[in-house]
Amino acid sequence: MTITYALDGSRITTLEDFWRVVGESIGDDGYFGRNLDAFTDCLRGGYGTPEDGDYVIEWRDHEASRRHLGHPETARQLEIRLARCHPTNRPSVSAELAEARAGRGPTVFDWLVEIIEGEHPGGLRLR
Repeated sequence: MTITYALDGSRITTLEDFWRVVGESIGDDGYFGRNLDAFTDCLRGGYGTPEDGDYVIEWRDHEASRRHLGHPETARQLEIRLARCHPTNRPSVSAELAEARAGRGPTVFDWLVEIIEGEHPGGLRLR
C-alpha cells in the first residue's frame, strides 16, 4: 500500500520551515534532517520513508511555497552557506549568490524538487 505524505505548502516560507513541515509529515519524531544532503539520504528509505520506496510526497499549495522559496530565500540560504563553506568553495557559492540576488538561477524550491524527483522519480505530486 502506497503511503502518501502531505506537505502543507502554505506553512513553508523558508527552508527552515520546510525542514519542520517535512519532519512533521515524514520524519522520525518530527526530524528529517536539516540540510540538503540529509534530506537526500532520508528519501532513500529507512529513516522516515519506507525501505521499499512505496510512498508519494504530495506538496499541497506548492505555489505558495514556490513564491516564498524563490530567489530572495535562495540568496539568504547561499549567504549562510558562504559564511560556513570551505574557502575553496567560496568562489562558486559567491557566483551562485550573485545569480540569486539578480533573480536568476535555481531557487530553494527548485533544489528541493530536484532532490525529490532525483531520489524518488515519480514520487512527487505538486498540488
